[in-house]
Amino acid sequence: MSSKSFKKKPSRKRSSSKFASSMASFKYLYLRKFFILVSIILLACVILVFGVSSNTWNEISSDSNSLKFDGYEIVNEFPHDPRAFTQGLVYAGNDTLFESTGLYRQSSVRKVALRTGKVEILHKMADSYFGEGLTLLGERLLQVTWLTQIGFIYDRKNLQKLERFTHQMEDGWGLATDGKILYGSDGTSTLYQIDPQTLKVTRKHVIKFNGQDVRYLNELEYINGEIWANVWQTDCIARISPNNGTMLGWILLHTLREGLIAAGYNGIDVLNGIAWDSNSNRIFVTGKLWPKLYEIKLHPSRKHFNNGDIEQLCLP
Repeated sequence: MSSKSFKKKPSRKRSSSKFASSMASFKYLYLRKFFILVSIILLACVILVFGVSSNTWNEISSDSNSLKFDGYEIVNEFPHDPRAFTQGLVYAGNDTLFESTGLYRQSSVRKVALRTGKVEILHKMADSYFGEGLTLLGERLLQVTWLTQIGFIYDRKNLQKLERFTHQMEDGWGLATDGKILYGSDGTSTLYQIDPQTLKVTRKHVIKFNGQDVRYLNELEYINGEIWANVWQTDCIARISPNNGTMLGWILLHTLREGLIAAGYNGIDVLNGIAWDSNSNRIFVTGKLWPKLYEIKLHPSRKHFNNGDIEQLCLP
């Protein structure tokens, strides 16, 4: 036999082994990349969540820290009709107030002399209406009524009723104005902005403190670019930004009522009624069935109040 060169055929087993090894390497690299990608996505999500949480917490902390907590000093005391269940109060210049009083069969709109407390003109409302918030816009007084969407407009000169209107709030509790816009409350935590011409709601904000709704917003006053709101069942006034509805601070007046009770006036109800003399920067407050109306001056509270204290005092 002639000698022939012999070439060894590649082993199929070895070939299969190389292929399996390559596939394993490919799978390993693929899984490694996949797990790295998933890890990056999870890390991004964690950073995002903690970032948002941190920002939210910082905003809450910042809001809480920036709130003003004001006490007061009494500048003057004036007589006030102890039968007046005060629901709305407006200063109209020349030491004159307009006041809306409540209770069925006793509700009224009245013109009152500040210094004597004398009722100079009184318009008694129909027995079926319970008078509520009052504001003065130009020569007209606007008043809302409890448990209805009905309001009335009066001539400031003689309190003659000019017309009846309807509004879009759920109920009528408080009214105020900056001279251009009406602000209203309906006993909820919502502050309404109302067009004075059409009496339609144009904007509204839900008022919150420390994450909780500030319910029972009642009598309102517009003071130096802020809305001040009595909170029913309390002796607190909430200071609110009319632009976005954020809380600006609290005015704590509980010692006013405590002083009256200590003096023997046991039949009085809570603080309700804020009026502002914009020309002389005088602030007036009173309450339902209070025998006195006070001119007060604010100062930062000398007592430290935390959020829990405020919730107990001002959030019924």
